[in-house]
Amino acid sequence: MTTAALAPALAPATPTATRPRLATGPFVRLCAADLLAMCSFYLLLAVVPLYAAAQGVGAVAAGLTTGVLMCTSVATELAMPRLARRIDHRRLLTVGLVLLGVTSLLLPVTSGLAVLLAICVIRGVGFAIIVVAVGTLVATVLPAERRGEGLGVLGVVTMVPAVAALPLGVWLTGYAGFDAVFVAAAVPATAAAAFTFGLPRTGAGDEGSLGIWAGLRHPELAGPTVMFGATAVASGVVVTFLAGAVADGSVVVAALAAQALATTVTRWVAGRYTDRRGGAHLLAPAVVLTAAGLAVAACTGSAVAVVGGMVALGIGFGVAQSASMTTMLARVEPAAYGTVNAVWNLAYDLGWGAGSIAVGALVGAVGYGPAFVVTAIAVALVATKRLTRG
Repeated sequence: MTTAALAPALAPATPTATRPRLATGPFVRLCAADLLAMCSFYLLLAVVPLYAAAQGVGAVAAGLTTGVLMCTSVATELAMPRLARRIDHRRLLTVGLVLLGVTSLLLPVTSGLAVLLAICVIRGVGFAIIVVAVGTLVATVLPAERRGEGLGVLGVVTMVPAVAALPLGVWLTGYAGFDAVFVAAAVPATAAAAFTFGLPRTGAGDEGSLGIWAGLRHPELAGPTVMFGATAVASGVVVTFLAGAVADGSVVVAALAAQALATTVTRWVAGRYTDRRGGAHLLAPAVVLTAAGLAVAACTGSAVAVVGGMVALGIGFGVAQSASMTTMLARVEPAAYGTVNAVWNLAYDLGWGAGSIAVGALVGAVGYGPAFVVTAIAVALVATKRLTRG
């Protein structure tokens, strides 16, 4: 592992009369590939556990399908920087798309939990490869002066399937059956492989790339990673537990939709801002706002408090996404972009998953409202601790 890839923080880009073009061919192709891949991923995210339950494996075993998927993704993200030194990101992206798409066609012929979990492992590997490879390639092809805005646009592209394809998969299952959904999920990711042609071959042979463990330990990256991870904990908690905490289902739907919209719009707006002013100074306010939103949403008996709190949380989470990524990319050389994306996605997945597990135990002990408040305090303390360190 080497820290040679670290570079002094780059100064925010100075606006010029003629700004570089954002919608270049490679960037558009990457956005298209990511959109199609996420459609495949989110179509099956809620459907696979339903399919497992329909096979009579039980609720706990059905839940394992999502757990195995995400744990495999985390493990793959840890390995991505080393893997990318052997295979360039363009080829890795193609492999990830095929793994995510083609394996969906195996689901209709699965019999037994073990085979189903094995398919989830393969899909988890494909998903992790895609998110890291796309993030790395986008950071490479975007002009530095518009990197924050471009990453914000990519965030919007990623959120569209999360909002639309997730419920669509459940609806389509009831309308046409599991097999139709599995085939439908295979098509977009497999077709997306066509968009990888002509992309730059970055990663392979980069001797100056930063190792994953060195990236996690280095203070230039550790600070933004921890602060973003704290906001991911809050986001994962509300997505996991809000439906159980709020009795009125219509309030839950409105609150989750408001949070998703606030996150998506704010990520793009914050990205444009960071191109001009930098993003490091936005991290602490973003964490505090996220924590405040969660604390307000803890008033589960008030629809206004729940929806308003989720809007605040969504704004904080959107700002944290753009600010953390642009700050981290500004502190490394291009050879380490892959490591930055792997570390960032680890913070997202671990914050979402591990936080939900820990808060789940807390909910069982003290209830939803108090658990939300305790989590909000813990998230806010992360910002305070980082500020005291300067």
